[in-house]
Order: sequence, then C-alpha cells, then structure tokens
Amino acid sequence: MISKINHHILELESMKKYPSELFFKGNLELLKRKKIAIIGSRKPNQYAREQTHKISSKLSQAKICVVSGGAIGTDIIAHKAAGTDNTIMVAGTGLDKQYPTINKNVIQDIEKNGLVLSQFKVGTPSQRYNFPIRNELIVALSEVLIVMYADENSGSTRSIKYAQKMGKEIYVLPHRIGESNATNKLLEQGIAKAIYDIDSFIGKFTNFKEKYYDDFLEFCKTNPLYEEAVTKYASKVFEYELMGKIEVKDAKIILTS
Repeated sequence: MISKINHHILELESMKKYPSELFFKGNLELLKRKKIAIIGSRKPNQYAREQTHKISSKLSQAKICVVSGGAIGTDIIAHKAAGTDNTIMVAGTGLDKQYPTINKNVIQDIEKNGLVLSQFKVGTPSQRYNFPIRNELIVALSEVLIVMYADENSGSTRSIKYAQKMGKEIYVLPHRIGESNATNKLLEQGIAKAIYDIDSFIGKFTNFKEKYYDDFLEFCKTNPLYEEAVTKYASKVFEYELMGKIEVKDAKIILTS
C-alpha cells in the first residue's frame, strides 16, 4: 500500500528544499537506523561489483541500513547484499511502478520487507530530470556517501555535489589508473577518502570495539563440511576463501586465524 509520510524527517533538512510530499511503501522504522548511501555506475567493473556486495553485506551485519536508488548495477547489488529487510530504496518514479523493470522482483521484496521512498506522485513515469531529485534525497538521508565506481560526467557526480553541499563525508574505492576516473579524481583532489580496509571503515560508524558478529565465521568454527557450508552460505564461502579467512582441508572448512 502506498502511503504519505506526515511526520518531519530531520535528515532531510539538509536538502535545498524540504520535500513537499514524500510517499512510501514498507517499514518506516528503518528511518531510525544509522544509514549509509552506496551508489555508483550501472556498469561497474568486476572488482567494484565484488566490493559493493562485500561492503553492503558487512554494513548490514553491523546493523547499518544501506540506502540506494534501485538502478541496475551498483545500486541493486547494494540492496540485495544488505538484505531487503535492511535497505531503503529511493525511487525516481511514482510508487505504483517498479523501475527499472529488470529489478522488479527485488524492488517488490524491498517494498514488503524494507522501505521504498519517493517524492513523486502515483503515475509519475521514469524521466531524466527525476533522478537528480532522487539522488539528493538519497544523500540527505545518509550519514555518508560511498561511491563505488563512477566515470567522469556520470550521474554519480551529481550525488557527489549534493554530498559536498551538505557537508557529508564521501568515501570511494581506490581504483587502477584509467578505471573509475571520477572517484580517482576525488581522491587526487582530497575530496573523498579511500576505503582500504572494510572492517576498519565500518568500525568508524559502530560502537563495537571488537569486530562485529559474523554468523558465517561462527559457523566455520565448527569445521563444517564444505558441501554443507556451500549449501548454507554459497557466496560467502568463495568470498572468504579469497579474503584468506578460511581454507578447505579434507572436504572441511578451516578458519585460518
């Protein structure tokens, strides 16, 4: 069901103009959580895709809500990795639509389990000038902005300008020369900070002195069979092997530290 938000949202005071109307589907309780925005290219490289999934997943484990725009590429990876019950999607259309259509199933899950917001009335289609409006709301809601991958003159640069005007910290991944030129330029100019270690980054926004609870690593302490681990945590087995946190010996999962 589409409803209108009637109460004031403090974070949105940082926008140039507070929204005259704000519609929603889902769980408004997510607005009370600490929130971080993750955005980027619709066509990120493989490294950015993997790191987007990793960062979003770990933020969610640390009870931080991930905010993004539901677009193909970086946005939808971030939403899915956070889990549809701990993510806020800001739409660039009326909430009677799930745009882009390719992401319809995930968006419907977010509507049911998470939260979808829009400044646009029912019936508003996807139009180019809607998305800068959407982007300002994404940045305003969030404590900081993470830009995973962006070429120069991409849509992400508008979000970066909003973050600068609002005094929000901007974080990016360090990329190779010739890749994600917009974020590399932000680093060169000292506008953004680099994320070199995900756990250290997340530690800036949590009250935990130790690393947050990781259900997969706890599971691995029992030295489960490899097949059992893959059945329960398919993506994490591969991810944690690459990170060197686990290894497979005699068909069992072993913690390396």
